Amino acid sequence: MSRKQTGAGARKVTCDDCYFASNLLCALDLSEPCATFRPKEAELKPPQQLRFVFRQERRSRAAWAFPSAQEQAALHA
Repeated sequence: MSRKQTGAGARKVTCDDCYFASNLLCALDLSEPCATFRPKEAELKPPQQLRFVFRQERRSRAAWAFPSAQEQAALHA
């Protein structure tokens, strides 16, 4: 079968078959379906968001810190 034969048997979609038009979400007044056409049966839900998980604090102090005033004085004395 060629592509032309496969597409010839398909029924033509209308705005009445569109998810947006059937849910009164379409603001366009066109004679044919637009580029945003989605079938009525489409489950249009956003993907589930990832959960934010706090990490356990592993260190009690920073890995690197400025030397204290006494340590700086000893270095430059």
